[in-house]
Amino acid sequence: MKKFLKLVIILALFVVGIYFFLEKYTPPLDENYGKVEAKLYLGNSNNQPLVVGFGGSEGGNAWDSQHWKPTRDEFLKRGYAFLAIGYFGTKNTPSNLDRISLNAIHNTILKNANNPKIDKTKIAIIGGSKGGELVLNLASLYKDISAVVAIVPSNVSFPAHTFMSNTSSWCHNDKELPFILPPYDIIPFLLSGDRLGAFQLMLNETEAAKKAQIPIENSNGNILLISATNDEEWPSTAMSDSVINRLKENDFNKFYQHIPIEGGHTEPLKHFDLVFDFLDKYFK
Repeated sequence: MKKFLKLVIILALFVVGIYFFLEKYTPPLDENYGKVEAKLYLGNSNNQPLVVGFGGSEGGNAWDSQHWKPTRDEFLKRGYAFLAIGYFGTKNTPSNLDRISLNAIHNTILKNANNPKIDKTKIAIIGGSKGGELVLNLASLYKDISAVVAIVPSNVSFPAHTFMSNTSSWCHNDKELPFILPPYDIIPFLLSGDRLGAFQLMLNETEAAKKAQIPIENSNGNILLISATNDEEWPSTAMSDSVINRLKENDFNKFYQHIPIEGGHTEPLKHFDLVFDFLDKYFK
């Protein structure tokens, strides 16, 4: 009996220890915190408006890849300069999407915008999925961004992509942006690979979701949202509707539009004509 009680006590202490570890442990910042990789593509004309592209949770510098070359080339053909930014998952950037410095990204944009061929008064940013969450945050913080295109975005900041998921994806002035801390009952969704269910569960954390909303009404730029009606990753159409509602409630005085596209998470990427139409009309 004594051995059994001893075992129970040991197990109880182990469980308590794990609980406090999960509650209190914060992973250290990556050694490459605050570092950004960027590749600038220029056309031949002067005073080129600058479009800045961000990938999503796949990491790396997606817009610098061969896959996106035809779209990059189309931007150049239309008279835009294009800046491809990698903010994590490259050799010289943080390894995880964790507390990414928005200051460092913005500073990189401004540095490249000083190129003599670029009109630095015209900066547009474009991102998809997690990159959509990123560009909405950037637009809400920096007044020199005059247009934003968010494809299958969120209306809130979600947690970092770490084992603990207890830090924010983003930092500004070295402080974490408010985010939704995942509840413990999200674990079954993650184990089963149900990402949509996991994100919906986090959005049901009403108070946390309210604090984590992106204050997009502070933006100084025109806004285009493109969502997927059958998004299997996260509820991008509902979240985009929430962005639009917030803009309406705050009497946002710039142009804004939400275009839902029938299909899954990647379907809107097949409709870049909508992006070019928006930029040509409300940015260029």
